[in-house]
Amino acid sequence: MNRKPTYLVTAGPTREPVDPVRFISNPSSGKMGFAVAREAKRRGARVILIYGPAALVPPRVDEAVGVRTARDMMDAVTGFIGEADVLVMAAAVCDYRPAGYSENKIKKGAGGLTLELVENPDILTEACKVKRPCVVVGFAAESGNLLENARVKLEKKHLDLIVANDITSPGMGFGSDYNAVAILDRDGNVENIDRTTKEEIAVRIIDRIESLLAG
Repeated sequence: MNRKPTYLVTAGPTREPVDPVRFISNPSSGKMGFAVAREAKRRGARVILIYGPAALVPPRVDEAVGVRTARDMMDAVTGFIGEADVLVMAAAVCDYRPAGYSENKIKKGAGGLTLELVENPDILTEACKVKRPCVVVGFAAESGNLLENARVKLEKKHLDLIVANDITSPGMGFGSDYNAVAILDRDGNVENIDRTTKEEIAVRIIDRIESLLAG
């Protein structure tokens, strides 16, 4: 690619509101996605960052859009996907959301509370209906059968690369500055990266992306 590529990167969690004070979410800090966006920008790429609620200040990129829910993130990604050469889906998107939203705070009652959940749309699938970028990278946070589950996701979502990590490993993953991952590609290759910083993992991910762009 002779011109500088445009990266569209998602990061952080999403939040699915139950009522004005409660929501469903996950512990994602956004550190991995922010690191990818930062490294791509450092190498001269144009970077668009779509990020969910995170305590961290997002890196300085060309465009940064904060969102809240999975559907918000889908709207933002599909809105920018036409400009992207690379899509990196590093966000930890909630798979489900409450079927209904209470405009008023739900009061504590005598018994328990049952929530009906419905499935959120698949952001990657919907975005690629608009345009499939040259390189698409997904992430898989797994609690077992790491490589098997990652391969299934890579094939099902037609990814070029998938970055998989074991969320049960202590001191790594969600909220940590460190992780250990495996990067899988379409040809069945697996690159294992032992415990290191998320910044270093971002370097390795961008290395792989640039190799794919070079063709």
